[in-house]
Amino acid sequence: MKYKDYYSALGVERTASAAEIKQAYRKLAHKYHPDVSKDPTGEEKFKDIAEAYSTLKDAEKRAAYDQLGRHQPGENVEPPHSWQQGFSDGGTTFGDVDMADILAAFAASRQGGQGGRARPSRGEDYEVNTPITLEQIYDGGETDVRLSMPEYDEHGKLHRVPRTFRVRIPKGAEDGQRLRLAGKGGQGSDGGKHGDLYVMMKLIPHPLYRVTGKDLYFDLPLTPWEAVLGATVQVPTLGGKVELSIPAGTAANRQFRMAKRGLPSAGGEQGNLFAVVRIEVPKAATARERELFEQLAAESTFNPRQHLN
Repeated sequence: MKYKDYYSALGVERTASAAEIKQAYRKLAHKYHPDVSKDPTGEEKFKDIAEAYSTLKDAEKRAAYDQLGRHQPGENVEPPHSWQQGFSDGGTTFGDVDMADILAAFAASRQGGQGGRARPSRGEDYEVNTPITLEQIYDGGETDVRLSMPEYDEHGKLHRVPRTFRVRIPKGAEDGQRLRLAGKGGQGSDGGKHGDLYVMMKLIPHPLYRVTGKDLYFDLPLTPWEAVLGATVQVPTLGGKVELSIPAGTAANRQFRMAKRGLPSAGGEQGNLFAVVRIEVPKAATARERELFEQLAAESTFNPRQHLN
């Protein structure tokens, strides 16, 4: 059989503790998960990492693996003669046997020979990102999370199986918040419970609003005459359009605060919405508009640069 360096695959020393092996696996599994990684070889690396961890996390399999000693990856290795008692008639050749399969079979034969049962092993926890919108945070809602889960079949082979989970987005959720789906993670073995799936929420940039904590900001364009004379304008909020009164003489960059029109919090508090005034002018004035502006320029005594004199 071909030797595989499982310790190198996880980036740990051969003396690594079970906790260190688990930590290394979680870090690499998240990095190379097919739903996250952009590495063209990420899927193959993910499979190698999963195979290495399935061996090294199991005390029996790890002990058997360590008996093989140190070899170069891909080097042909013949298992110890004592292993053959666990395989058919003892005359088995191992040239075409996958190392993960023989380690699993050896561990199973040892457990059977000791008259004991395999100990239940809990499945791994997985984490996946899902995009959410400001509207979902404001109202709460649901979204589908689709991913490919690594699962072992009845022969112990690792496969990717597509899964879809319906996730409820709580009102007042936050960017980076994790939702736990109990029992939706990796398969348990030998009667062990499934792991959990953690859904990490990632806020999608909004085309209109800027987010600061629970407060929202957006630019409110006004015409020069609306700013000078005052006006009542309709403005959008996450809860629907509302009317905003613009007083006469409103300057650019002035902010209008609309209380409790921002994002909700999990505790029931509500942020504010701020409209930031931007004065817009016609890009191509008509002849009549130019005439009116020329009259204004001729009659007005307003000088915004007086302080520069």
